[in-house]
Amino acid sequence: MNFHVMTLFPDMIREAMNTSIIKRAMEAGKIGLNAVDIRDYTANKHNRVDDYTYGGGAGMLMQAQPVYDCYKAITKDMTDDIPVIYVSPQGRVFDQKMAFEYSKKEDIIILCGHYEGIDERVLEEIVTDTVSIGDYVLTGGELPALVMMDAIARLVPGVLSNDESYMTESFSDGLLEYPQYTRPEEWMGKNVPPVLLSGHHVNIEKWRHEQSLIRTKERRPDLYEKYINAEKEQK
Repeated sequence: MNFHVMTLFPDMIREAMNTSIIKRAMEAGKIGLNAVDIRDYTANKHNRVDDYTYGGGAGMLMQAQPVYDCYKAITKDMTDDIPVIYVSPQGRVFDQKMAFEYSKKEDIIILCGHYEGIDERVLEEIVTDTVSIGDYVLTGGELPALVMMDAIARLVPGVLSNDESYMTESFSDGLLEYPQYTRPEEWMGKNVPPVLLSGHHVNIEKWRHEQSLIRTKERRPDLYEKYINAEKEQK
């Protein structure tokens, strides 16, 4: 799949994506990255992309024209069925389910705002999804974009060396992941739970599910209630 990121700081996107698992996925051709500088499409002779807001107020606003022209350049050879994600605290909160749905797409466009935001008219014209990573405000949309791309990319087939990895992670089944252990068997007076050393896979899976339930109930009661209600509905 291909990520197309509309941003004022393309190097920030490229450098962050050029590490670890995502870097290897791009080198293997599983993931494509096209970080596009919105400034390249401004008609302003001074290369400006922002201006004062009508009605007054603090800060500057990104103009519609360079954002729209950047979008048109990216999509000139694409179909219409491409999600255009605008990262904003006003959007739906990003979660694992959304990441999985986006991972099925061949192309995704992410629009990163800056300053006080972007002229509403171009958002109405091109944006299909407004997405947030939490109830707080950041300087720009680049960090949220990177968070979402990382979560989405690792769900693309072939990105992780073991495709079972993401199937057992937190949120994959609506629960937090169970605790895990590695060598040595005893450390600082703490021992690995005996069931994990038993080799009895049915008991191990049962223990892991129980631990996921306990951990979710303690740490994310909202997720726990949602899971329990879904179980009741299925029954």
